[in-house]
Amino acid sequence: MKRFTIMPKIYFNEGSMQFLKEIKGSFAFIVSDAIMEKLGYLQKAIDYLAEAGLKTAVFTDVRPDPDVKVIAAGMQKYLAAQADVVVALGGGSVIDAAKGILYSLWQFKKAAGEEFKKPLFIAIPSTSGTGSEVTNFSVITADGQKVVIVDEWMAPDIAILDSTCIQHVPQPVVADTGMDALVHAIEAYVSTEATPCTDALAEKAVQLIFENLKTLYNDTGNVTARERMQNASCIAGMAFTNAGLGINHSLAHALGGTFHIPHGRANALLLSAVIEYNADLNNPDSRHVAERYARLANVINLPARTYREGVVNFLQAVKDLKKSLGIPDGISQLGIDKNKFEDQLANMALIALNDRCTATNPKQPSQEDLRKILCKSF
Repeated sequence: MKRFTIMPKIYFNEGSMQFLKEIKGSFAFIVSDAIMEKLGYLQKAIDYLAEAGLKTAVFTDVRPDPDVKVIAAGMQKYLAAQADVVVALGGGSVIDAAKGILYSLWQFKKAAGEEFKKPLFIAIPSTSGTGSEVTNFSVITADGQKVVIVDEWMAPDIAILDSTCIQHVPQPVVADTGMDALVHAIEAYVSTEATPCTDALAEKAVQLIFENLKTLYNDTGNVTARERMQNASCIAGMAFTNAGLGINHSLAHALGGTFHIPHGRANALLLSAVIEYNADLNNPDSRHVAERYARLANVINLPARTYREGVVNFLQAVKDLKKSLGIPDGISQLGIDKNKFEDQLANMALIALNDRCTATNPKQPSQEDLRKILCKSF
């Protein structure tokens, strides 16, 4: 039996953060970072919540790839506040941290036989890539490795997509987060848990990204492209929170955690090799997977008279898009030493094999398969 769920209510388009004025509650705990504070968005959220009659406490110690120390510090701050509303204002790391804080508190209370009532959870993304505002996924770093937590309990109740919050995103981050959203959509589309519902979302996300990502990269002030990319990221998030992901993300978690590569960039560097592995055009048993990629070629108006033609054209479109965004051809171009990379190959492949995202990949890999994909991407 299949199931499809969309958890949060979504408020979107320019200026939608003003919805915070309508929030019911007494005390809000805001999880954010120094960037959102510097740009003034944090103060704006505080002011809107004050208009709604809510007092606020702020936790801004989140950094990229939040680890268990960040989660522990956030838990202490939250317990001191005893808030009935939590607002995550920032990129994927901020929203993942907020999820991690709430999830960890819930688990600790449950283990102690105590009740923990989930506060109203609002997510306001500042990038267009993770889709974390609508997912039940969180990625937390523990002992240098990225750990994927999946639980419906920690999904936000409300997502606010205010395009003004992403207007200051620099070009490299536009590229990386946009490619992350694309990989979300592609992996959801070929996942073993894909359904007609997730297919519709994934196809629309792929279409929007190919139509708008390059435009936004070249002109970050383009309001239309900015809103469409934000919507695409959210739609892709709705697709993968239901269908799951695949080895592109499993490998990106391992690669990024080992060599401190931004998550979206890691995904982009691996994408071509992963598509080639999954589609496996020389293996008739993989035809059904190849046909899925070929359909995505149709979605972006490329010839796909045969599934082979579709896969080849879609792969080329991915490569062309990456090139237009200034994304390197291989991991080596990031300045990573080849010997150090090779020393970590077996471990990264093993981490990826055991990653939760691997289970829904359309083709179940061996550790050696994953090692070869990493080598090919180098």
